[in-house]
Amino acid sequence: MKKLTNCRYIAFLVVIVFAFNFVGCKPVDKKNNEGQTVKPLLKKAIEKEVKDVVYPLPTTFELTSMLNRIGADYILGLSNSPENADKYFTEKARALNLGVYSADLSYASTYQRKQETMLFLKASKALIDNLEITSAYNETLVAEVEKNLDDKDQLVKIITNSFYDTYEFLNKNAKGNLSLMVVSGSFVEGLYIATHISENTYSNPEMVKVIFDQKEVLEKLVSVLEPEANDPNIDSLLIELNGLKLSYDKVVDGSMNEAQLKEITASVAKLRDAIVQ
Repeated sequence: MKKLTNCRYIAFLVVIVFAFNFVGCKPVDKKNNEGQTVKPLLKKAIEKEVKDVVYPLPTTFELTSMLNRIGADYILGLSNSPENADKYFTEKARALNLGVYSADLSYASTYQRKQETMLFLKASKALIDNLEITSAYNETLVAEVEKNLDDKDQLVKIITNSFYDTYEFLNKNAKGNLSLMVVSGSFVEGLYIATHISENTYSNPEMVKVIFDQKEVLEKLVSVLEPEANDPNIDSLLIELNGLKLSYDKVVDGSMNEAQLKEITASVAKLRDAIVQ
């Protein structure tokens, strides 16, 4: 029973991550952003299940929105190239990079980069096809998103509905560990963006706080992965994430010095490079 519950919340977790990441939002008005919130659209039939089984991991959409709000620029070339989608051949590489592209899509859509949004969406579609979960993916989704890039409300409906289908597919096909790898890839890419979006990160206290706050997210992610460590792909991923966690664990009392920030930046870069290479 516990194993079933784990698979259910894992599968739904990736749907919620995707729902935020793929939808994104228009850039935050830096002069008037008080009181803004992000509310996922939920079907009433599964609303209670969301509250009961979804692990409370923040999304990369929330992370990139914070970067936008504090004035960080969009950096061309920082994300994984969409052209790389065809070079991933193992299930682990495809799942991790599906997560990477979901974070890149969040980043692009947060900054209203329309061309990049479509490229990352299509790259994600290629990986979804290769992972053979296309039946959960509306074949007209790319065209519908492209048609509604300027209509945020309609875009939310299109993407959200597509991921209810993904949730159902993952649930019925016991792909919980696949979902975990996608979520992990999304987390790593989001943190990579945060640590590499500026050459003078340490001079910006708000940026340093954003990066430090990912420590708790990382700890939660590791705790979700640990029960599935009997899967070799999850086990190797845990080893890699624990290397990053060791760097974070050197930060005490919430005070991160420049040397610690540089170590975390180097650790996440190493982990991210291993995923996207």
